[in-house]
Amino acid sequence: MAKRFEALNRLMDSVRDSNHDFRITTDPFPPLDAEKVEKTLDISRKGTENGVENKPVPSAKSRDEAEQSIVARVEAERDASYQILEDQLHTYSSRMRNLDFDGHFGRIRQANVSSLTDFKADVAGGTDVLFGFRKKLREADDELVHFKDRNGLRRVAQTKSQFATIVKWLVIVALLIFETVVNGLYLAKGSDEGVIGGIAIAMGFAITNVLGTVVIAWTMIPNIVHRSFFRKIWGFLGVLLWLALAIGINLAMAHYREASTGDDVQISALVMDRLKTATFNFQEIDSWMLFGAGFMFSVIAMLDVLSIRDIYPGYGGVYQRYVDAEENYAFQKEDLIGELKLIRDDHNDKVEMIIRDLSIRRRESASIIENRARIIRLFNEQQDRLEEVARTLIGAYREANRQARTKPEPKYFSNQFKLDRRKAVISSVNEWTDQELADRIKHAEAELADQMKKIGDEFEAAVSAYRQLDDLFPEANNGKA
Repeated sequence: MAKRFEALNRLMDSVRDSNHDFRITTDPFPPLDAEKVEKTLDISRKGTENGVENKPVPSAKSRDEAEQSIVARVEAERDASYQILEDQLHTYSSRMRNLDFDGHFGRIRQANVSSLTDFKADVAGGTDVLFGFRKKLREADDELVHFKDRNGLRRVAQTKSQFATIVKWLVIVALLIFETVVNGLYLAKGSDEGVIGGIAIAMGFAITNVLGTVVIAWTMIPNIVHRSFFRKIWGFLGVLLWLALAIGINLAMAHYREASTGDDVQISALVMDRLKTATFNFQEIDSWMLFGAGFMFSVIAMLDVLSIRDIYPGYGGVYQRYVDAEENYAFQKEDLIGELKLIRDDHNDKVEMIIRDLSIRRRESASIIENRARIIRLFNEQQDRLEEVARTLIGAYREANRQARTKPEPKYFSNQFKLDRRKAVISSVNEWTDQELADRIKHAEAELADQMKKIGDEFEAAVSAYRQLDDLFPEANNGKA
């Protein structure tokens, strides 16, 4: 069977593929140490040396080489910090795109349609399967009704459970073994091999006695209760045949016992002669007991076989086919309903998981936006710090220059340094605000809840449809009358 709810499964997998790997460091922009930069660039020495030479000249309007080196160092740090900012913003942008709310909301709409279609397809498939079982039950019921009408039966067939049937066949096997042993003990007297020999001879008599009875009782005797006159005659002949077999084989066994005790080597001929001339004339009581035990085993075997199934020929098989068809239909119906219930519950569990994970993604989105704003704020603070470092270093240079000059300082010495600020560029294309997400997720939850209700309604309708097959094709129930 094809995998169910493909669209819903894809939606659930994509929603659960969360983004927890972003990391915000506590200090993404390391501060610039003004003292180290001053020592590295040798600011005070350069200021003093240039001041002694009255450089820059009083008429200068732009920064000299020393100040430019300070500005270049600070701007390089600013650019490095901006690169860190861009990397962080790119990471946040990737995480935000990976949340893919537009795609998820679109897949929710798709899943709502396809999931209902998938469930209806399962219902339709189950209906087709159940219809086939219902048809077989109807055919079995028609067969049973016609059989009962044709044979004038108004009762329920006598059936046995599988266990009881096995027990009854085991009784036949036990009878065969028990008769072999009992007869073997009686026949051991006339056997040169003793008990073993007696049992070997007794086995042949027992097989003929018991298995012959089984065959006659299974194929012929039940016909005596059949509605057909000719079938009754056949059954009556079966009774006569069984009596002839049961009496004849056990008389022969009793005569064999007495004949085997003599010296005559032609035991078979002697037995046949005794059967003709002295049929019921036994010299020992044990021979009568052997005859009676064998006949009793035959009677027990016959009654056991007749009780395995209904005595009326063919009725038990027809009725059992009806019972089997009814049980198969009932089992299949409950199995299909149970399977649909599992499908419905599986769908609803997935929907609840999707709703929960959408809320988690909303929190992730809010976290990304918050941390993105924080990194931008930290970058702006970094630019403020760099500007302050530049002013400190330039101020130190100019102060050393003033102290060593003999001529007036340039007018631009009185100007404060201003760092050219770089602005963060944020790509917010198709980006959701937290409120927009909250509203859209709420709407998606409503859509999914409605989907769960539709699946639930389809389940109830399917259960009703399965049970309505009983109304569309009601059996006559004569099999249970």
